[in-house]
Amino acid sequence: MSLHSLFDPVTIGSIALRNRMVMSPMTRSRASKNGVPSPLAIDYYRQRSHAGLIITEGTSPSPDGDGYPRVPGIYTQEQIKAWQKITAAVHENGGKIFLQIMHVGRVAHPLNKSANAQTVAPSAIKVEGEMYTDENGLQPMPTPDALTANEILKVIEEYKQATINAFVAEFDGVEFHAASGYLPMQFLSSNSNLRTDNYGGSVTNRIRFAVEALEAMISVKGSGVVGLRIWPGLTFNDMFDANPVETYTELLKAIDPMKLAYVHSSRSPDPSINVFKLVRENFQGISIVNGGFNFQTAQEILRSNQADLVAFATSYLANPDLIERFKRNAPLNEPDKNTFYTPGEKGYTDYPLLRE
Repeated sequence: MSLHSLFDPVTIGSIALRNRMVMSPMTRSRASKNGVPSPLAIDYYRQRSHAGLIITEGTSPSPDGDGYPRVPGIYTQEQIKAWQKITAAVHENGGKIFLQIMHVGRVAHPLNKSANAQTVAPSAIKVEGEMYTDENGLQPMPTPDALTANEILKVIEEYKQATINAFVAEFDGVEFHAASGYLPMQFLSSNSNLRTDNYGGSVTNRIRFAVEALEAMISVKGSGVVGLRIWPGLTFNDMFDANPVETYTELLKAIDPMKLAYVHSSRSPDPSINVFKLVRENFQGISIVNGGFNFQTAQEILRSNQADLVAFATSYLANPDLIERFKRNAPLNEPDKNTFYTPGEKGYTDYPLLRE
């Protein structure tokens, strides 16, 4: 039985954190059309820098990795310089911040990408859904181009370069986003990966892309600054895997020897899949859990040793001083769902603090 509390320090990989509270990655859609983080983002992340760890919103490693409107990137000098101001603000407050690297694959629309960018996936299978665009509202998502074997190697190299760029921007680490139906999960899932080469078919082949991308990211600065995000059993963005327990067991066993900084997982929408138990049984390192926790349930999952840190999403969004509110048992602000993805400071940097 663990006696850990949210307020206790912990070390992940090579990084010491002052508490076990994680600000979850949340798409905020406040970047410029060119994927440059807004100056408002400096205040947004600074306000929440008392978290033990901040994981940023999903950030594109390349133009092909873009898909949603106003999502930041990490592939141009302008983007890197904008992120440097954000990491400096977090570090000034003693915080730690990881960049979540997110290639959306087929979950995209051309109006949200630069003119020459492709929409790619393991197989040429479209998402049965629509994507919001600033120009024309909701639009059907197109059929993606199936990546060739050489193109897969190019995408893996993009993950490596994005990791290099993240450290130029002075992030403390990076998180490989293999959840939410994006490109790595498209390789992992049996309904979106119909390849017959070394990257498709058997579970050993379907996990290969994620394993090789992580190896490339680790080669930059070691494994202690690289985390992994997974969400077994998720059906969002037209995902379905015939045997998610088998798939993620094999993935976790394959990456366990890498000694990553952490595995960050969410509750499965399938009640028969205990994701947190799956991670604990197959990964020996740090576990971050995510999924609608409040103070009490977060304390319980830490003290029962089902996890090492707990990530909070909308509660951190609406309460920049969440840790202080938890310590004082103070009421929480309610998140404004109408401003989750809208431009400007409303619902972004204007949530009141306790002292206000």
